[in-house]
Amino acid sequence: MATIHDFKGSVLDATQMHLGEGPAFDPITGKLCWLNILGKELHELDLSNGQKAVHALPFMASVVARIDEKRQLLASEDGLFLRDRTTGELSFHADFEPGKPGNRSNDGRVHPCGALWIGTMGKKAEDGAGGIYHVARGVVTTLVENISISNSICFSPDGATGYYVDTKVNRLMAVPLDPATGLPVGQAKILVDQAGEDGGIDGSVCDADGHIWNARWGMGAVDRYSADGKHLDRYLVPAEQSTCPVFFGSGLNRLGLTSACEGLDEATIKANPMFGATFDLGIEVKGMADGAYIA
Repeated sequence: MATIHDFKGSVLDATQMHLGEGPAFDPITGKLCWLNILGKELHELDLSNGQKAVHALPFMASVVARIDEKRQLLASEDGLFLRDRTTGELSFHADFEPGKPGNRSNDGRVHPCGALWIGTMGKKAEDGAGGIYHVARGVVTTLVENISISNSICFSPDGATGYYVDTKVNRLMAVPLDPATGLPVGQAKILVDQAGEDGGIDGSVCDADGHIWNARWGMGAVDRYSADGKHLDRYLVPAEQSTCPVFFGSGLNRLGLTSACEGLDEATIKANPMFGATFDLGIEVKGMADGAYIA
């Protein structure tokens, strides 16, 4: 049975996100970035001085990833875009799901080789509407179809295993990959079966020891699993709808977390000011940097 840990962390940003998601630490700038998907915003927090910037976007975006000193990658309902860090100018890069205007991007992460895995879902979370795609230098390959809510995309330290989940199904999957390309070389297998259990398996990150850290939607918690699927720890957080963890800081030894207020009534949101906030869990971890997307 997993060890339960009370929250001993702090609030990094008290803004109540409608749907805070896609947190990423940018080692180039030392900033922690995340998206307010439904609010169409990119948030950037400078950890050195606590200054924060909020950038309005023309679409719902769910993933931000570094490319180089001048550019970032954004995954959105309209496809992939390159973003100029200085001006905010957006240029179209690739459409990973053409002909599906009822869908939007959801969870995603850059593999160590520089390719992006990006998941989608219906804007009303319709059953089987989404999928998961591999994008390398703008070339799109379909990986998984008939996904309702794509989540938990992350990779083992050596890049040889990929993880993902359909949150509606609640079975965390593991699939063998070619570390050089980030493409599957075998069939996916169930690693953690939580079908029918309370709370949804949401966003995940994989640490340098191969442990998977998962935000448990509806449970206000971050769970830690071993590489063989054993539930080791549960870290409680004061936000019921926890969405995605992130390693951050110069040593990648801190664990952050985004959360959401989606679907909650106004009275509940007002009565719980930390719902939707962004947190530092206050624990020391052995984090691993996401890859930089190769455009």
